[in-house]
Amino acid sequence: MSNVISIINLKGGVGKTTITVALAEFLAVEHQKRVLVIDLDPQTNSTVALIGEEEWELRNQNSQTLHALFKDHIDDTYTFEIDKSIVRKASNLRGGLDNLHLLPSSLDFVKIQDRLINIWQTALIRPFDVLKNAVQNHLDNYDFVLIDCPPNLGIVTQNGLNISNWYLIPTIPDHLSTYGIPQIISSVKNFNRKKADGEVKLLGVVASMYRSTVNRHNATLRQLELQVQQGQLTRLFETKVPLASRAADATYYEVDGINTLKQKYGNAGDHLYASFQSLAEEFLTYVKI
Repeated sequence: MSNVISIINLKGGVGKTTITVALAEFLAVEHQKRVLVIDLDPQTNSTVALIGEEEWELRNQNSQTLHALFKDHIDDTYTFEIDKSIVRKASNLRGGLDNLHLLPSSLDFVKIQDRLINIWQTALIRPFDVLKNAVQNHLDNYDFVLIDCPPNLGIVTQNGLNISNWYLIPTIPDHLSTYGIPQIISSVKNFNRKKADGEVKLLGVVASMYRSTVNRHNATLRQLELQVQQGQLTRLFETKVPLASRAADATYYEVDGINTLKQKYGNAGDHLYASFQSLAEEFLTYVKI
């Protein structure tokens, strides 16, 4: 049975995509796990990081993105085909990894956001069941499914939560980035009442873009640790992903010349490779796979 994890924060720019892509690649390469990334974020950052802009544009034109899936349910059309839309051999490592697949997003998602609530009128299903109906027969092909959710708790994010066992909150350890965490937890608890097959549990909070010399970062981490002790949070991951220039480079899709994780994430002095290696190992411990 696959473990499905929604990766969520209400604030953008907190390292959500970087953590999603890196975790997928480390699980696939270092732990030989079968991984599917589902990109629900209209910004399509995980998609472009894993297949590049040229491949994304081609798939977008051919209705092979999740925008087509949701638009079909709004307009009562039949353009989306799940088997054609899943990208096999995603990532620019080794020219693509056999055990890392992607279900891509689209910038066109933005055009239909306001119409998603009407899905029940045309498709006669609950709006948050669209993704489940499309992918449920494919999930068991993977050890892990990582869902890059948009920075809100709307219908698209609910579609991710609806197929998830867990959710993970990446955050910069500062006031603005952590401010929405209680709202996320509360909203997921409320959503669990509507979910038909088991609740979504909080896997934990991951600190990203961490700077050990910044007092505010360390103070925020202490506050999060206190919330864990008080039972408000499941856990704060011991691994802290550092602020590193290499992180931005790692999400840039280069076709040639990248064969190893160290080439992609390694850079003397920033410890990015070691932190993602540690994050993947800690992640596996918590999901017990």
